[in-house]
Amino acid sequence: MIGEGTDTTTAACTFDYIVAGLHVRSDLRLPGLIEAAVWWDPSITVRRASLAACLPDVISSGPTWQMADERFLLEIPGIVRMLLCDGRDLWYEPIDGTCDSDIDVFVGGTGLGLLLQQRGWIVLHASAVRVGDAAVLFCGASGAGKSTLAAALGGRGFDLVADDFCGITVGTDGVGLVHPDGRRLKLWDDAIERLALADRRRAAVRPTLRKFHVEPHATSVAALPVAAVYVLGEARPPAVPGIMRANLVDAALLLRAQAYRPALVRWMGQQPLYLAAAAAVSRGGGVFTLTRTRRFEAMDAVLDDLATHWRELGMSGA
Repeated sequence: MIGEGTDTTTAACTFDYIVAGLHVRSDLRLPGLIEAAVWWDPSITVRRASLAACLPDVISSGPTWQMADERFLLEIPGIVRMLLCDGRDLWYEPIDGTCDSDIDVFVGGTGLGLLLQQRGWIVLHASAVRVGDAAVLFCGASGAGKSTLAAALGGRGFDLVADDFCGITVGTDGVGLVHPDGRRLKLWDDAIERLALADRRRAAVRPTLRKFHVEPHATSVAALPVAAVYVLGEARPPAVPGIMRANLVDAALLLRAQAYRPALVRWMGQQPLYLAAAAAVSRGGGVFTLTRTRRFEAMDAVLDDLATHWRELGMSGA
């Protein structure tokens, strides 16, 4: 037994990745991540196991998850069960013979994002690009356009720092750092076509979806201070296009709402982390709402507005 599961790993083949600056070693190929040549011991290990459906000594639970001391059990119904332990180990078990190509997106995304939360990191549902010597983050719900915006900025020469989620730590100096992710963008067919990225398209995110992993133009390998966070919104009446700064209280609420799994922030008692993140970002550029038209024809104007805003904030490299 491993926690509440039995290790079923038989193959010696493993894959090495960098996720939020941490070395991840996995026995499952994760196509959404870019393999890395690393020589140090892994901080996180991903392994297949036979897992029990329930944890003992559960302290809180939801319809698809259970939490006990330093353990978190999550089930993606009909697809995969994952057990996260101590922020270091991720055990997974396919359900009903689900193939690897259907589970890798959940292990490499949801599973690793939750593991960072378990480590006590601030984890935002966000993409990030490098602007000068700092990072700019774009937050929003699934489908808000985070990856598309990051991909479009990549076409203008801004390196990708992270996609899907951003792992952030706040140091003793009060500076929030976002850690680099060796991760491919996830884009729908139409975005790939409109952004002329067909030559960078890789495997489908899931076999039944017209959404694909896409190689970024360039990536950042350094941890960077967070200069600004933009929470994305759509310009539907009565909302109008524009960029608005949030005060500290609103910034903390916005960031907590953009946590990778907001309910777990509450259950893990991590609300102070997001207040600290809001304070750290507010001391830099700030937390903003970015309300814009979602039409591709308006993308260049949105990118121009962002560049203007970065210059107003005094950011180099804008």
